[in-house]
Amino acid sequence: MGQSQAGLARKIGVAQATIAKLALGERGGSRFLHEIARELGTTPSYLTGQTDDPAEGALPRPTPELLSEQLDVVQVAQIDLTFGMGGGAIYDAPVEAETMSFSRNWIRQFTSAPPEQLFFARGAGDSMFPTIGDGDVVLIDGSQKAPTMADQIWAIAQYGHGMIKRLRPTAEGYKILSDNPNVPADVAADGSMAIVGRVIAVVRRI
Repeated sequence: MGQSQAGLARKIGVAQATIAKLALGERGGSRFLHEIARELGTTPSYLTGQTDDPAEGALPRPTPELLSEQLDVVQVAQIDLTFGMGGGAIYDAPVEAETMSFSRNWIRQFTSAPPEQLFFARGAGDSMFPTIGDGDVVLIDGSQKAPTMADQIWAIAQYGHGMIKRLRPTAEGYKILSDNPNVPADVAADGSMAIVGRVIAVVRRI
């Protein structure tokens, strides 16, 4: 199916070592066997060697197209990239992405942008506390590139570092603001900053 052990493990919600032991035959079974079979488009009987036909009794693997048609869901990317809320994280390094399924109506609460323009990322640091905490997941709308209202929250890249900050247009460029009162404001001169997208939602554990 073109999936790595690590990628399959993330989708099932198990450790990569669990998939490795099953693949090597070091474990006789798993309570996640049905989920693994469904993700691989086959059956537990095929995975355990009870049948040689991987398609016998297999349910069709839910594809993005099938989910979109039957359940009205959309695919949103989650990228393996952290935006700094402090000094900033390296932005121009290669990143991995995987897609997750969400109700179209749920996404529409935050934006009308096409789903392919949206992505989830993670914040790090405390400069945007209490609005965004260290480790919070943020939803970024990449279709929005130009601040039309002062003090909205944006994902930006400056000198190769990705950051999440509030932006306030000024005659010199943009004033870069943090919600943490202990973090001083900065100024981005014209041409020194690229806007990645606007932060439109925050997801956190409680």
